[in-house]
Amino acid sequence: MPALLKDVYSPQFYDQFGQVLKTILPQFDQEQFRQLIFAEGWEAKELKERMRHTARTLHHFLPSNFPEAVGVILQTIQRLRDSQFPVQHVEFMFFPDYVELYGLEDLETSVWAMEQITQFISCEFAVRPFLLKYPERMMAQMLAWSTHDHHAVRRFSSEGCRPRLPWAMALPFLKRDPSPILPILENLKADASEFVRRSVANNLNDISKDNPELVLELLAQWKGQTKESDWVVKHGCRTLLKQGHTEVLQYFGFNGAAHLEVSGFKVLTPQVALGQDLLFAFSLKNTSETPQKVRLEYGVYYKKAKNSLARKVFKISEREFAPIEETTVTRRQSFRFITTRRYYPGEHRVSVIVNGQEKVIADFLVVN
Repeated sequence: MPALLKDVYSPQFYDQFGQVLKTILPQFDQEQFRQLIFAEGWEAKELKERMRHTARTLHHFLPSNFPEAVGVILQTIQRLRDSQFPVQHVEFMFFPDYVELYGLEDLETSVWAMEQITQFISCEFAVRPFLLKYPERMMAQMLAWSTHDHHAVRRFSSEGCRPRLPWAMALPFLKRDPSPILPILENLKADASEFVRRSVANNLNDISKDNPELVLELLAQWKGQTKESDWVVKHGCRTLLKQGHTEVLQYFGFNGAAHLEVSGFKVLTPQVALGQDLLFAFSLKNTSETPQKVRLEYGVYYKKAKNSLARKVFKISEREFAPIEETTVTRRQSFRFITTRRYYPGEHRVSVIVNGQEKVIADFLVVN
């Protein structure tokens, strides 16, 4: 694997890809393609910028007629499969991007293209502008795709219409009213493919952030239908569970924390250097003479750029505690550099959360 994900777009990749494309387009000029790809400013481009730049560069070499260009793309995908091209898949996101860029005014061809391409590389990002431009027609198409024979197309039908798909164009109309999504999720909630079911759960989780009452209704409808749908609703409620939503907690059997006692809470690393780990410990006891189902979590209050604190919740475990059972927990939280979070020196906090209730909290310091 390259050091950075964007480096999948390497000279070797473009040379190999160009060789495949030339078998379909004999007039394809590999050297010109390479020069246009690695034009000034290439090094500064991030992953999605390189993806889009590739799609736009490819446009110079494909037929100007969009249906004909799609035909070449589909032939290329088949040739890539036949030649056992070394694929990590993320690098071919420029195929869906091509449809997004050049097919928005040709809905019929684009729908057909995305159905085929998504079986090779997901079109979940490319479909978003089509959903915005043709909302009723596209949601009807997404519903039709939810019964497709190929699992990748079924997964696409859910993933593409997620109201809050990360790194993707927003779909405000589905944030406001996600009801058009529900028949799709109904079709897929017990799908044979875990890949598909996970998308359904992620879609539910998105919906819960804007319309929690709708998710509560689904909980009541889907409860106990199949083990697959039970997993979907549980995973789809993870944000509500982390928020300590009382009704959702009770639905899953986490009935308060009155008889659950936290003691001995201590931050073992009161000062954490950037790149090191926070370490803390505590004991949890069920003081009741009846078993208690326990969801145990901790919250880290990260310092933000403007000195405010924002809590992120991490799950420790879910299990039943026997009467008078007590256990000691030691937990470690990394402050090593990651691309998805920036750490700021200063005061932070850590807390222990039991069945949605924050039981204890303590400060610690992050230093350079």
